[in-house]
Amino acid sequence: MKTEFVWPVRVYYEDTDAGGIVFYANYLKFFERARTEWLRAAGVNQQQMADEHGLMFVVKATAVEYHAPARLDDELRLTVVVEKLGRASVQFVQEAWCGQRLLASGQIKVGCVSKAEVRPAAIPAEVLAKIG
Repeated sequence: MKTEFVWPVRVYYEDTDAGGIVFYANYLKFFERARTEWLRAAGVNQQQMADEHGLMFVVKATAVEYHAPARLDDELRLTVVVEKLGRASVQFVQEAWCGQRLLASGQIKVGCVSKAEVRPAAIPAEVLAKIG
């Protein structure tokens, strides 16, 4: 079984649309926060990676399916699972839950790129060791 990382997020007014539910694109922001905290928990400092190696992670592809709405003040549980780890990319499966209710699920692929040219680059070995 693959290790699941969990990060809590509360829904704020700014996250909702005119109908009072979470605006669909905000799930991508929630997923991004969870991946960032997953990296931090693994001991990967993204600013340090940029400064020392000239590398950064960028989102290459997303596919999100929406199952149920979240509303103002809901406490969400975001999950992160590494589905596939490549030499220069990571594919994640992520979910947003409110209690036992699945709200959104997605596949997100991020690539490691050079900051200067924004071209694919190998993930540093020490980073791979921490996230693999």
